[in-house]
Amino acid sequence: MGVVITRNNSSRVSRARIATIATASLALASGSLALAAPSQASAPAPVAKAVAGSHPAWATHTADQGTAPAAATFTGTVYLAMRDSAGLAAYAQAVSDPSSPQYRKFQSAAFVRSQFGPTDASVAKVNAWLKGAGLSVESSSWHAISVSGTSAQMAKAFGTTIHEYRVAGQQAHAPAADVVIPADVAPYVLGVADLSSTLGSHAKPDSVTVNNTIAAPGSKTGGGLPTTATCSDYWGQKTAKGAPQGYTKGAVPFDQCSFVPSQLRKAYGISATHLTGKGATVAIVDAYGSPTMLADANHFATAHGDKAFRKGQYREVVTPANWNSQKACGGPAGWAGEESLDVEMVHGLAPDANVVYVGANSCNDSDLSAALANIVDHHLADVVSNSWSEIMHTTDQGDMAKAQIAAYETIFQQGAIEGISFDFSSGDCGDESPKAAATGVNCQTDTPRAQVDYPSSSAWVTDVGGTALGLKDKSGTYGFETSMGTLRSVLSTDGKSWNPFPGQFYFGGGGGTSEDFAQPFYQKGVVPNALSHTLMTGQHSKTAQRVTPDVAMNGDLYTSVLVGQTTAGVYSEGGVGGTSVAAPEFSAVQADAIQAQGQAIGFANPEIYLRARLGVFRDVVNERALHHQAPLSNVADFGVIGGQLKIRLAAFGEDTSLQATRGFDDATGVGSPTTAYLRSFLP
Repeated sequence: MGVVITRNNSSRVSRARIATIATASLALASGSLALAAPSQASAPAPVAKAVAGSHPAWATHTADQGTAPAAATFTGTVYLAMRDSAGLAAYAQAVSDPSSPQYRKFQSAAFVRSQFGPTDASVAKVNAWLKGAGLSVESSSWHAISVSGTSAQMAKAFGTTIHEYRVAGQQAHAPAADVVIPADVAPYVLGVADLSSTLGSHAKPDSVTVNNTIAAPGSKTGGGLPTTATCSDYWGQKTAKGAPQGYTKGAVPFDQCSFVPSQLRKAYGISATHLTGKGATVAIVDAYGSPTMLADANHFATAHGDKAFRKGQYREVVTPANWNSQKACGGPAGWAGEESLDVEMVHGLAPDANVVYVGANSCNDSDLSAALANIVDHHLADVVSNSWSEIMHTTDQGDMAKAQIAAYETIFQQGAIEGISFDFSSGDCGDESPKAAATGVNCQTDTPRAQVDYPSSSAWVTDVGGTALGLKDKSGTYGFETSMGTLRSVLSTDGKSWNPFPGQFYFGGGGGTSEDFAQPFYQKGVVPNALSHTLMTGQHSKTAQRVTPDVAMNGDLYTSVLVGQTTAGVYSEGGVGGTSVAAPEFSAVQADAIQAQGQAIGFANPEIYLRARLGVFRDVVNERALHHQAPLSNVADFGVIGGQLKIRLAAFGEDTSLQATRGFDDATGVGSPTTAYLRSFLP
């Protein structure tokens, strides 16, 4: 439970304590924050550079079907190297660390490029190399250059032809060998990506829809269960008296009806502060764009007692003419539900914040990172909400490209220097292990081992995990939270048992110890060594590693939120769960905090971990993990759908190997925000 600080003295006391903690944490900062002058030593002569991993592991000799047809056209992305990547990272830390003299001395995108980015001359030289090989430059920025061309043109530019492959029954293409960057441009190129088929390896929304939104008494089955959908206005209001015995003796509560924003505002203490996000801007990044988004958001808000967007409060940055990979990504329709969720949650929890929706041209990393780069290059927002992720290591498509990861990291660091923060959902497959993927509803089945998602595990973003929230009353009074980790059983056809029992893993917030990123400075002294030095494989790590998530909010599928959207011309509402819910919720909370503070927060994690020491987050703890009690459970009743009774038994707080324990943990991070958290930002 967080420490409650009264309104009349909370800001003065908490800010003084924060200053004390910040001063004490100076010794914990990793490395000097002073920026070293550029070296005057002459640089070594450049040499050609092979891009390791650009020939994917699945492109084997046995699968090779030869050079692609001469008329076939392919695309690729060339990522540009920063002139001073170490200086960029150091400056990003300096403006983000409360113990640094440069804290919050934010700079512009022009400053970042002039000090650390590629020069105009180097960008021009890379463009000239690509055009000289006959490739068409589709777009060019100081972050990346997108090109297209034939296999022969690709071979002239990158030193390898494009071959076709037959992989797992699918036709695919890839470079026949690793790409080679010529010596004269090698210093200016970070890496090359997108020359291979994705074979389904791309970012995905971290959400799932469920229809548990209608509260109705309905008729009864022979066993006493209703045959039309029913749910509770708050935890324990209605019980499933006719249900078979589950994890505990006696009647089990029905699932709560999907929450609306006013309930969430009260539960997380926003209503008590009267903060509305005024003066802050939140950007939302998903793929493509819904043509009815503004109308749907306004319809949803007014239907549930809130105000529609004011004129000019909401805007979109979308380029439909450039949309691509729609079959692989699900197209606009496949992402419309995620977009609706994100926009409506941000507006619901920060109703006066400006919202800008930035739609990527696909769900591929190159397009998503381009959308993020557009935000930082033009400073479109103070907070960026992202409800998508992917695993970094796979069994079939090969690991996520290092060049792509480095490109993301550069964008996040640039954002930190400008005072922009990034929130990412932690994923819905628990520890992403093969065991979880075998039964989980929103998992990548090609995972070889337990691992964290990306970009959520980057040390430069806020990873938002999930919880299951229980309310005390219909208005939204906070009752309890447990970690987002659900086992699910199905009611047998005769209505007498649950199958299987205990249930199988179905849905769970992501988190864990990263094998790829070292522990960032702000986690020192807060994250237990037992977590930071233990990889998710169980192996000991000599170095402390990044542990996620950082914070958590409601997102469990069986404590869902209500979302409205238009499909095939008809507006409707339904329940949605996932850490895709938690990410925009927290972005909205951060917009409220920006209003309280009167200025941008910037990269949020250093402030989050300092405030965690003050006790202004609510510590989420699974009692089962501590006391070996039966799991918390409820009955989700969806009534008769398609002639069948759809009733499930859900057990909460069962998040694979991740556990919500006292203090920081790998299921919920430092916990969930409270009124005291928001008030700690008041001057």
